[in-house]
Amino acid sequence: MTDLLTREEYVAIKDQLDLPRTAFIDGKYRAGTGASLSSINPATGELICEIAACNAADVDMAVQHARRAFEQRGWSSMHPAERKAVLIRLCKLMTRNRRELAVMECIDSGKPIRDCELIDLPEAINTIKWHAEAIDKIYDQTAPVGDDAMAVIVREPIGVVAAVLPWNFPLLMLAWKIAPALAAGNSVIVKPAEQTSLTALRMAELAAEAGIPRGVLQVLPGTGEAVGEPLGMHHGVDMVSFTGSSDTGKRFLRYSADSNMKKVVLECGGKNPAIVLEDAEHLDLVAEHLVNGAFWNMGENCSASSRLIVHESIKEVLLQKVVARTRDWRTGDPLDPANHLGALIDDAHCQKVSSYLNGANYSALTGGVADGPYVAPTIFDNVAHDDPLAVEEIFGPVLSVISVSSMEQAIDIANSSEYGLTASVYSANGNRALRVARAIRAGTVTVNSYGEGDITTPFGGYKQSGFGGRDNGIHAHDQYTELKTIWIDLSDPAAGDNVS
Repeated sequence: MTDLLTREEYVAIKDQLDLPRTAFIDGKYRAGTGASLSSINPATGELICEIAACNAADVDMAVQHARRAFEQRGWSSMHPAERKAVLIRLCKLMTRNRRELAVMECIDSGKPIRDCELIDLPEAINTIKWHAEAIDKIYDQTAPVGDDAMAVIVREPIGVVAAVLPWNFPLLMLAWKIAPALAAGNSVIVKPAEQTSLTALRMAELAAEAGIPRGVLQVLPGTGEAVGEPLGMHHGVDMVSFTGSSDTGKRFLRYSADSNMKKVVLECGGKNPAIVLEDAEHLDLVAEHLVNGAFWNMGENCSASSRLIVHESIKEVLLQKVVARTRDWRTGDPLDPANHLGALIDDAHCQKVSSYLNGANYSALTGGVADGPYVAPTIFDNVAHDDPLAVEEIFGPVLSVISVSSMEQAIDIANSSEYGLTASVYSANGNRALRVARAIRAGTVTVNSYGEGDITTPFGGYKQSGFGGRDNGIHAHDQYTELKTIWIDLSDPAAGDNVS
């Protein structure tokens, strides 16, 4: 585990950062021709730097470079072991520059430095390393077609992939996208969220240093209108992988239909239930998982456990433990490693989250107030299952508590959401826990814990939480490839002439 520094040491690193200020196109930093973006520190409101952003003309140029790199096959046809070696070098460079990347991520997104150091950076490195190691260990197949033919099923890279990132996990979601896409041999164009471009740009520079060829990994900062939509509509883009809101995800489906029917993979929102049955044991540990699931990353997390569906017989004792555990989660300066929660991403999002606090028809057990960019962890009790607090994705540190009287009622309420990303169930009865896990319509269901699985398990959702594929695991690697059947006729023409 990385040892955390002091706040003063992190501030010193911040003051020495050499910040990227332009797009990364065709192997080098190059100023975009769009309107500039202001990178703002969410915690202080201070300007970090101005970034020369991109527009449709830059998208077109980047796609041309990506296509050239793909058609020249310097990366896509590189020996798998060599491609693996390049990505491993990238992991080593990330490790060498981990403090710089962590601080850059912290000041750009408002995330607490302890999460950047202990979770995001190690997980991003592990993701790239895992997919790199898989490159020369994934076998193609043959089909059982008899002695007169051979059918070979091979994976081939799709071509030019656009990866459109969210602002809540800028570096980790970058790794989730580029690791399998590059491992498969594609050219990748990254559009970071307009609020959080810095680590993506720095990663492109490190990738070039590691040996990824020109045009294979490019980063275009800019707005959704200026960069995201042109990527979605571009006939030279073969696939879009998007993580973000469900409404924006639907736009990429329309862009695909209106352009070249490019492949689209969407990982979108969630309103995730945590079901605690009456036979749940070790309630102190359950409370720890619930608090982590609801408030980690300030609740700016598509897999946040934002609905606590708890049996009425144990609700009071459980909530006492949850409230007590919540008090341990300090909110404040993201560069202070003592703080578990940092600042929300920007003023617009603060206003959105605050509107739920101010408009709630329920009294908060804890929290319920905003202080500038900081929102205290908030728990609302006795929330109706159809109230906006229990239906809409708030994307802030807000937990809604819903009482139930049976397992069947808990399942019905859990499945009443338009989303289906993650869920969790707590029960001492393994049979009941598995019955609930199977009944919930969600892509990942954890039992007696909160989590998203790990790099080996596919991550994505049902219903309006996802479409077209999964992140992580071999499933993520496969979604950046096309399957091709090569049919070889082995029949003997001479033998056919002798048939009477």
